[in-house]
Amino acid sequence: MKFKGITDVFFDLDHTLWDFEKNSALTFKKIFEINTIEVNVDDFLMHYMPINLKYWGLYREEKIEKDVLRFERLNETFSAISFEANNDLIYKLSDDYITHLSSFNHLFENTFEILDYLSINYNLHIITNGFDEVQYKKMSNSKINHYFKTVTNSEIAGFKKPNPKIFSFALNLANTSANKSVMIGDSYEADILGAKNIGMNVVFFDINNMSVDTSIKQIDNLIQLKKLL
Repeated sequence: MKFKGITDVFFDLDHTLWDFEKNSALTFKKIFEINTIEVNVDDFLMHYMPINLKYWGLYREEKIEKDVLRFERLNETFSAISFEANNDLIYKLSDDYITHLSSFNHLFENTFEILDYLSINYNLHIITNGFDEVQYKKMSNSKINHYFKTVTNSEIAGFKKPNPKIFSFALNLANTSANKSVMIGDSYEADILGAKNIGMNVVFFDINNMSVDTSIKQIDNLIQLKKLL
């Protein structure tokens, strides 16, 4: 059943439109080559992905700052694979990662098709916890920036999802209201519960087949939004 009365559609960026895992893996491969780091990239990523999620959770909960996240996720991963990396190298790799991340821009399947479809009848927006200096480059380099009327990131808003204040900031920026809006994202806690708690409609983009509240609409391919909007 389709949503009714919707005027504005808000998307998360990473893991929802922009294929973070694929682009991140390619970035690590590149910066390891640049810095002649001889580690197995697949082994590194196997440890890095859950460690990265852990630190993003701490960052989202305001328990650590951005610089701690960027350093410790690498430091802990190298320790996990028993690779000796001094602080200077970790800081260098951390900077190189941010520099080169937006040079890879794989999007999820049907991203352009669904944005073309939605942009005819809805105002489209982004709400992201990602770093300000990177998110705009990702959108520009992947050629999706022109679809969006507004972009709200946590550094501009001063709050991170699921804090209701970032959603309020985004709604005000878009000059719309929660009941006329829908949030689409991959994080059940940050995107779905965060938006739902302030009265927004929600769609959970779930490629991992999570078991969640049956009242929440779920999709595993962006094209399925055509059935809802």
